[in-house]
Amino acid sequence: MDTTSRTELRKNLRDLRNNLTFEQQQQASEQLALNLLRHPDLYRAKHVGIYLANDGEIDPHLYVNLGRRKGIHFYLPVLHPVYSGKLVFSPYLDGIPLLPNRFGIPEPPFPESRRRPAWALDAVLFPLVGFDDQGGRLGMGGGFYDRTFAFSRIRPAMAPKLIGLAHELQKVSSLPIEPWDVPLHGVVTDKCCYRFRR
Repeated sequence: MDTTSRTELRKNLRDLRNNLTFEQQQQASEQLALNLLRHPDLYRAKHVGIYLANDGEIDPHLYVNLGRRKGIHFYLPVLHPVYSGKLVFSPYLDGIPLLPNRFGIPEPPFPESRRRPAWALDAVLFPLVGFDDQGGRLGMGGGFYDRTFAFSRIRPAMAPKLIGLAHELQKVSSLPIEPWDVPLHGVVTDKCCYRFRR
């Protein structure tokens, strides 16, 4: 798949999820939460990276609310101010101020003492633009998660469980896997859980 077709596919899939009604998004969020609560890779997770949904992304906020009751600590990705193209994770707490980053996505401030390194998370749930059932994935094209979790190729035992979240309608028949793509452990949608590696 060339760059043009990837760009076109990205636009088409984003349009699909943005065309969902508020009620459809709410229902998808509820089903996603149930699927995540039952997911074997998350059953014992205590430190989980999460995201704030925008641009029609499937919304994990119900899972966060329920997970907090189970004692799970959640962390939001923050653009690293020094290491360009990488992420760090800051605690996602009620009342914490969120400021828009250069992409307009709200994120916590960058406190040196409170951030959690990527390898110290049990799992990271991040949004996908598209995916297939062989583990191929399509993101926004920035490569932030790939660069941040590149270490998982060398030291897989140190890596958190990397799980993409998407609406089921974002599934496509096939996506090419690029050499720099960090493999997913799975994808969870409003309809199904896909596992690619343990």
